[in-house]
Amino acid sequence: MNHLLRDSALIAASVFIGACSQPVQTASTASSGPRTRAERTGYLETSHYDDVTAFLDSLKGRPELTFGSIGRTNEGREIPYVIASRPRVSNPDEARRLGRPIVYVQGNIHAGEVEGKEALLAVLRDLTSSRARNALDSVVLIAVPIYNADGNEKFDHQEKNRGSQNGPEMVGVRTNAQNLDLNRDYMKAEAPETRASLAMFNAWDPDVFVDLHTTDGSYHGYALTYAPPLNPAAPFAVWARDSLMPVLRERMQLRHGFPTFDYGDFIDNDTLSKGWVTFDSRPRFGTNYYGLRNKVAILSEAYSHDPFERRVKSTYAFVQEILSVAAEKRDRIMQRPALGAPIPIRSEMVAAPEQVGVVAEILERTGDSTRTQPGVPKGRRRSGRFVTVKMPVFERFKPTLVSSFPAYYVIPQADTQAVRVLRLHGITVTQSSELTGDRYAFVIDSTVVSQRLFQGHREMRLAGHWRKESKPVESGSFMVDTSQPLGLLAVYMLEPQSDDGLVTWNYFDSELKPGGVFPVSRVGGRPPTP
Repeated sequence: MNHLLRDSALIAASVFIGACSQPVQTASTASSGPRTRAERTGYLETSHYDDVTAFLDSLKGRPELTFGSIGRTNEGREIPYVIASRPRVSNPDEARRLGRPIVYVQGNIHAGEVEGKEALLAVLRDLTSSRARNALDSVVLIAVPIYNADGNEKFDHQEKNRGSQNGPEMVGVRTNAQNLDLNRDYMKAEAPETRASLAMFNAWDPDVFVDLHTTDGSYHGYALTYAPPLNPAAPFAVWARDSLMPVLRERMQLRHGFPTFDYGDFIDNDTLSKGWVTFDSRPRFGTNYYGLRNKVAILSEAYSHDPFERRVKSTYAFVQEILSVAAEKRDRIMQRPALGAPIPIRSEMVAAPEQVGVVAEILERTGDSTRTQPGVPKGRRRSGRFVTVKMPVFERFKPTLVSSFPAYYVIPQADTQAVRVLRLHGITVTQSSELTGDRYAFVIDSTVVSQRLFQGHREMRLAGHWRKESKPVESGSFMVDTSQPLGLLAVYMLEPQSDDGLVTWNYFDSELKPGGVFPVSRVGGRPPTP
């Protein structure tokens, strides 16, 4: 474990209580220009869609900014974006000519988690409120402050929409208008919001993707938790975890007074020493997905049990520091890593090599079964006392099944739905020509279908084996060349045993039967072996 991780955990324990009691001063405290709804109301309210668009309208005319829409939501709302840079850029070609990192920051994917929306608006205002040098002289910022615009407008009491969150009183909902969790939609790409963001990724090819959230889990001692891409196939995953995130962690503490830590929850709130565990490695989640596009990605999770103002300011500071570090580490971030086998397509969570001191708040027993504080389990109350407990930290994944790169994947001409979603992701698919190399087909031994409906799907999993084929590729079949820039993503989507590919999301269901053959074959390169 990096020494900064250990040192920051100890610092967090000593400063957290004092930091909670005083608002942290950031650039947004004294900046000039329009104020967000959160600022105007003393952090009692969060912005409606019209507040966001009005705020952005008030910034028009600032020379660093270009405005647009990434697309429309299911209910027809435009999803606004702002490009911020000095000099101003209005299209991807102009951005690329600057030779700077392009940083894409997104707020409000879960519309009840409102900090990112408010912080990102303030960042745009403050970076353009003076001509003094700042991050906009070194990076190109793409800001999407209200990604789940439909969910944002379904305001209701926080107790209903975000039960364990410490204000504001009225917030939106987690899902979009189709009742889809947009942070589970990145691979299947069913929501119009997801398709719009994929189009932005394909056009602008950002070097860094940042997704702003609010955690609603354990009672810990951190103003914000974070995660790099957790999927072990992501080329930048280890570098981001071991080199990039510790720098951000140190600066958040030393420059802003905000202790931070790896995103997760206590395995057992009573026996804390059992460990701290992160989330899922599958690329249905935005930051894991973006890692498979061979780029850096960062998840930000403000602490939902903190007051709203502190959550906004910790998120604001984190975005500031990401922009600064992106500029400093430009050469490494813009480097395109060489890809090779093996490629993990399934993985399992494991602990970091060393145990770490994690800061926890003590929850006291009340002696009865009533709920005394919002979001606190019945029979408990917050004590305001913090302890540092040494424990295993489960924040990484190891492969359990790996694949190689074939030269090509071949898809039958009839599977146009699969081809359509591959192209939505920016993967180049062509009609097949004469192919050379060994061809392999996957024979299905068994299928496992989830009994639980999730996101409108019953997830599918295959077991089977590969065999060498002698018959030629049918004329008119589709072909995916894995040497393309998104070849890694193509492998993850098309391998039949991938834990989050097109098989998972039912794209081939009618063709999947025990004893049958998976419709997508491999040409060139040895197939996965157990």
